[in-house]
Amino acid sequence: MKFTAMEIGLAGAAALALAVAGYFGYRYWRRVKAERDRLRQFNAIAYEMIRDVLLPDGNESQVHVDFVLLTAVGLMVIDLRDVPGIIFGGEQMDEWAVMNGSNRATFPNPLGRLYDRMAVVRQIAGRVPVEGRVVFTARGSFPRGRPHRVVMLDSLQEECPLVDRTLDPLPVAAWAEEWARLR
Repeated sequence: MKFTAMEIGLAGAAALALAVAGYFGYRYWRRVKAERDRLRQFNAIAYEMIRDVLLPDGNESQVHVDFVLLTAVGLMVIDLRDVPGIIFGGEQMDEWAVMNGSNRATFPNPLGRLYDRMAVVRQIAGRVPVEGRVVFTARGSFPRGRPHRVVMLDSLQEECPLVDRTLDPLPVAAWAEEWARLR
């Protein structure tokens, strides 16, 4: 059986289309899996969670918060960062640097914005203790140590106790009104 040039071309185009679809499908699957892994880490320490929310800052403006977790010790404001490479930063530095191979980039110190987000949540939450962390994914690393309030996603559970949903009443029951106001 002999194939024509057009049939060979169509078969090649179909194979290329399948390869491209497979590539983008794999990238999508990896993103979804990474997101599930992040949420699993947060669910391990949180009874409830608010995600990607705009909160009023009291100055007729709003502040975006990545995550607010209701934990056994209060509220945890999470600023999630997915920065690939070696990160150099400190509490007093205006800009942090990241080296990824031969590329060097800078980004603003995330701690100032974290403190602003924590203040907004404190204002709404009233008597509930509020903590905050800038959480970096495993794609980044801090070879010279991390500043205070900066943690890696994998070690977040060391910062806050794991939830025990079998307790009656739950430790967070006292903060139900404040949590509802925040939601």
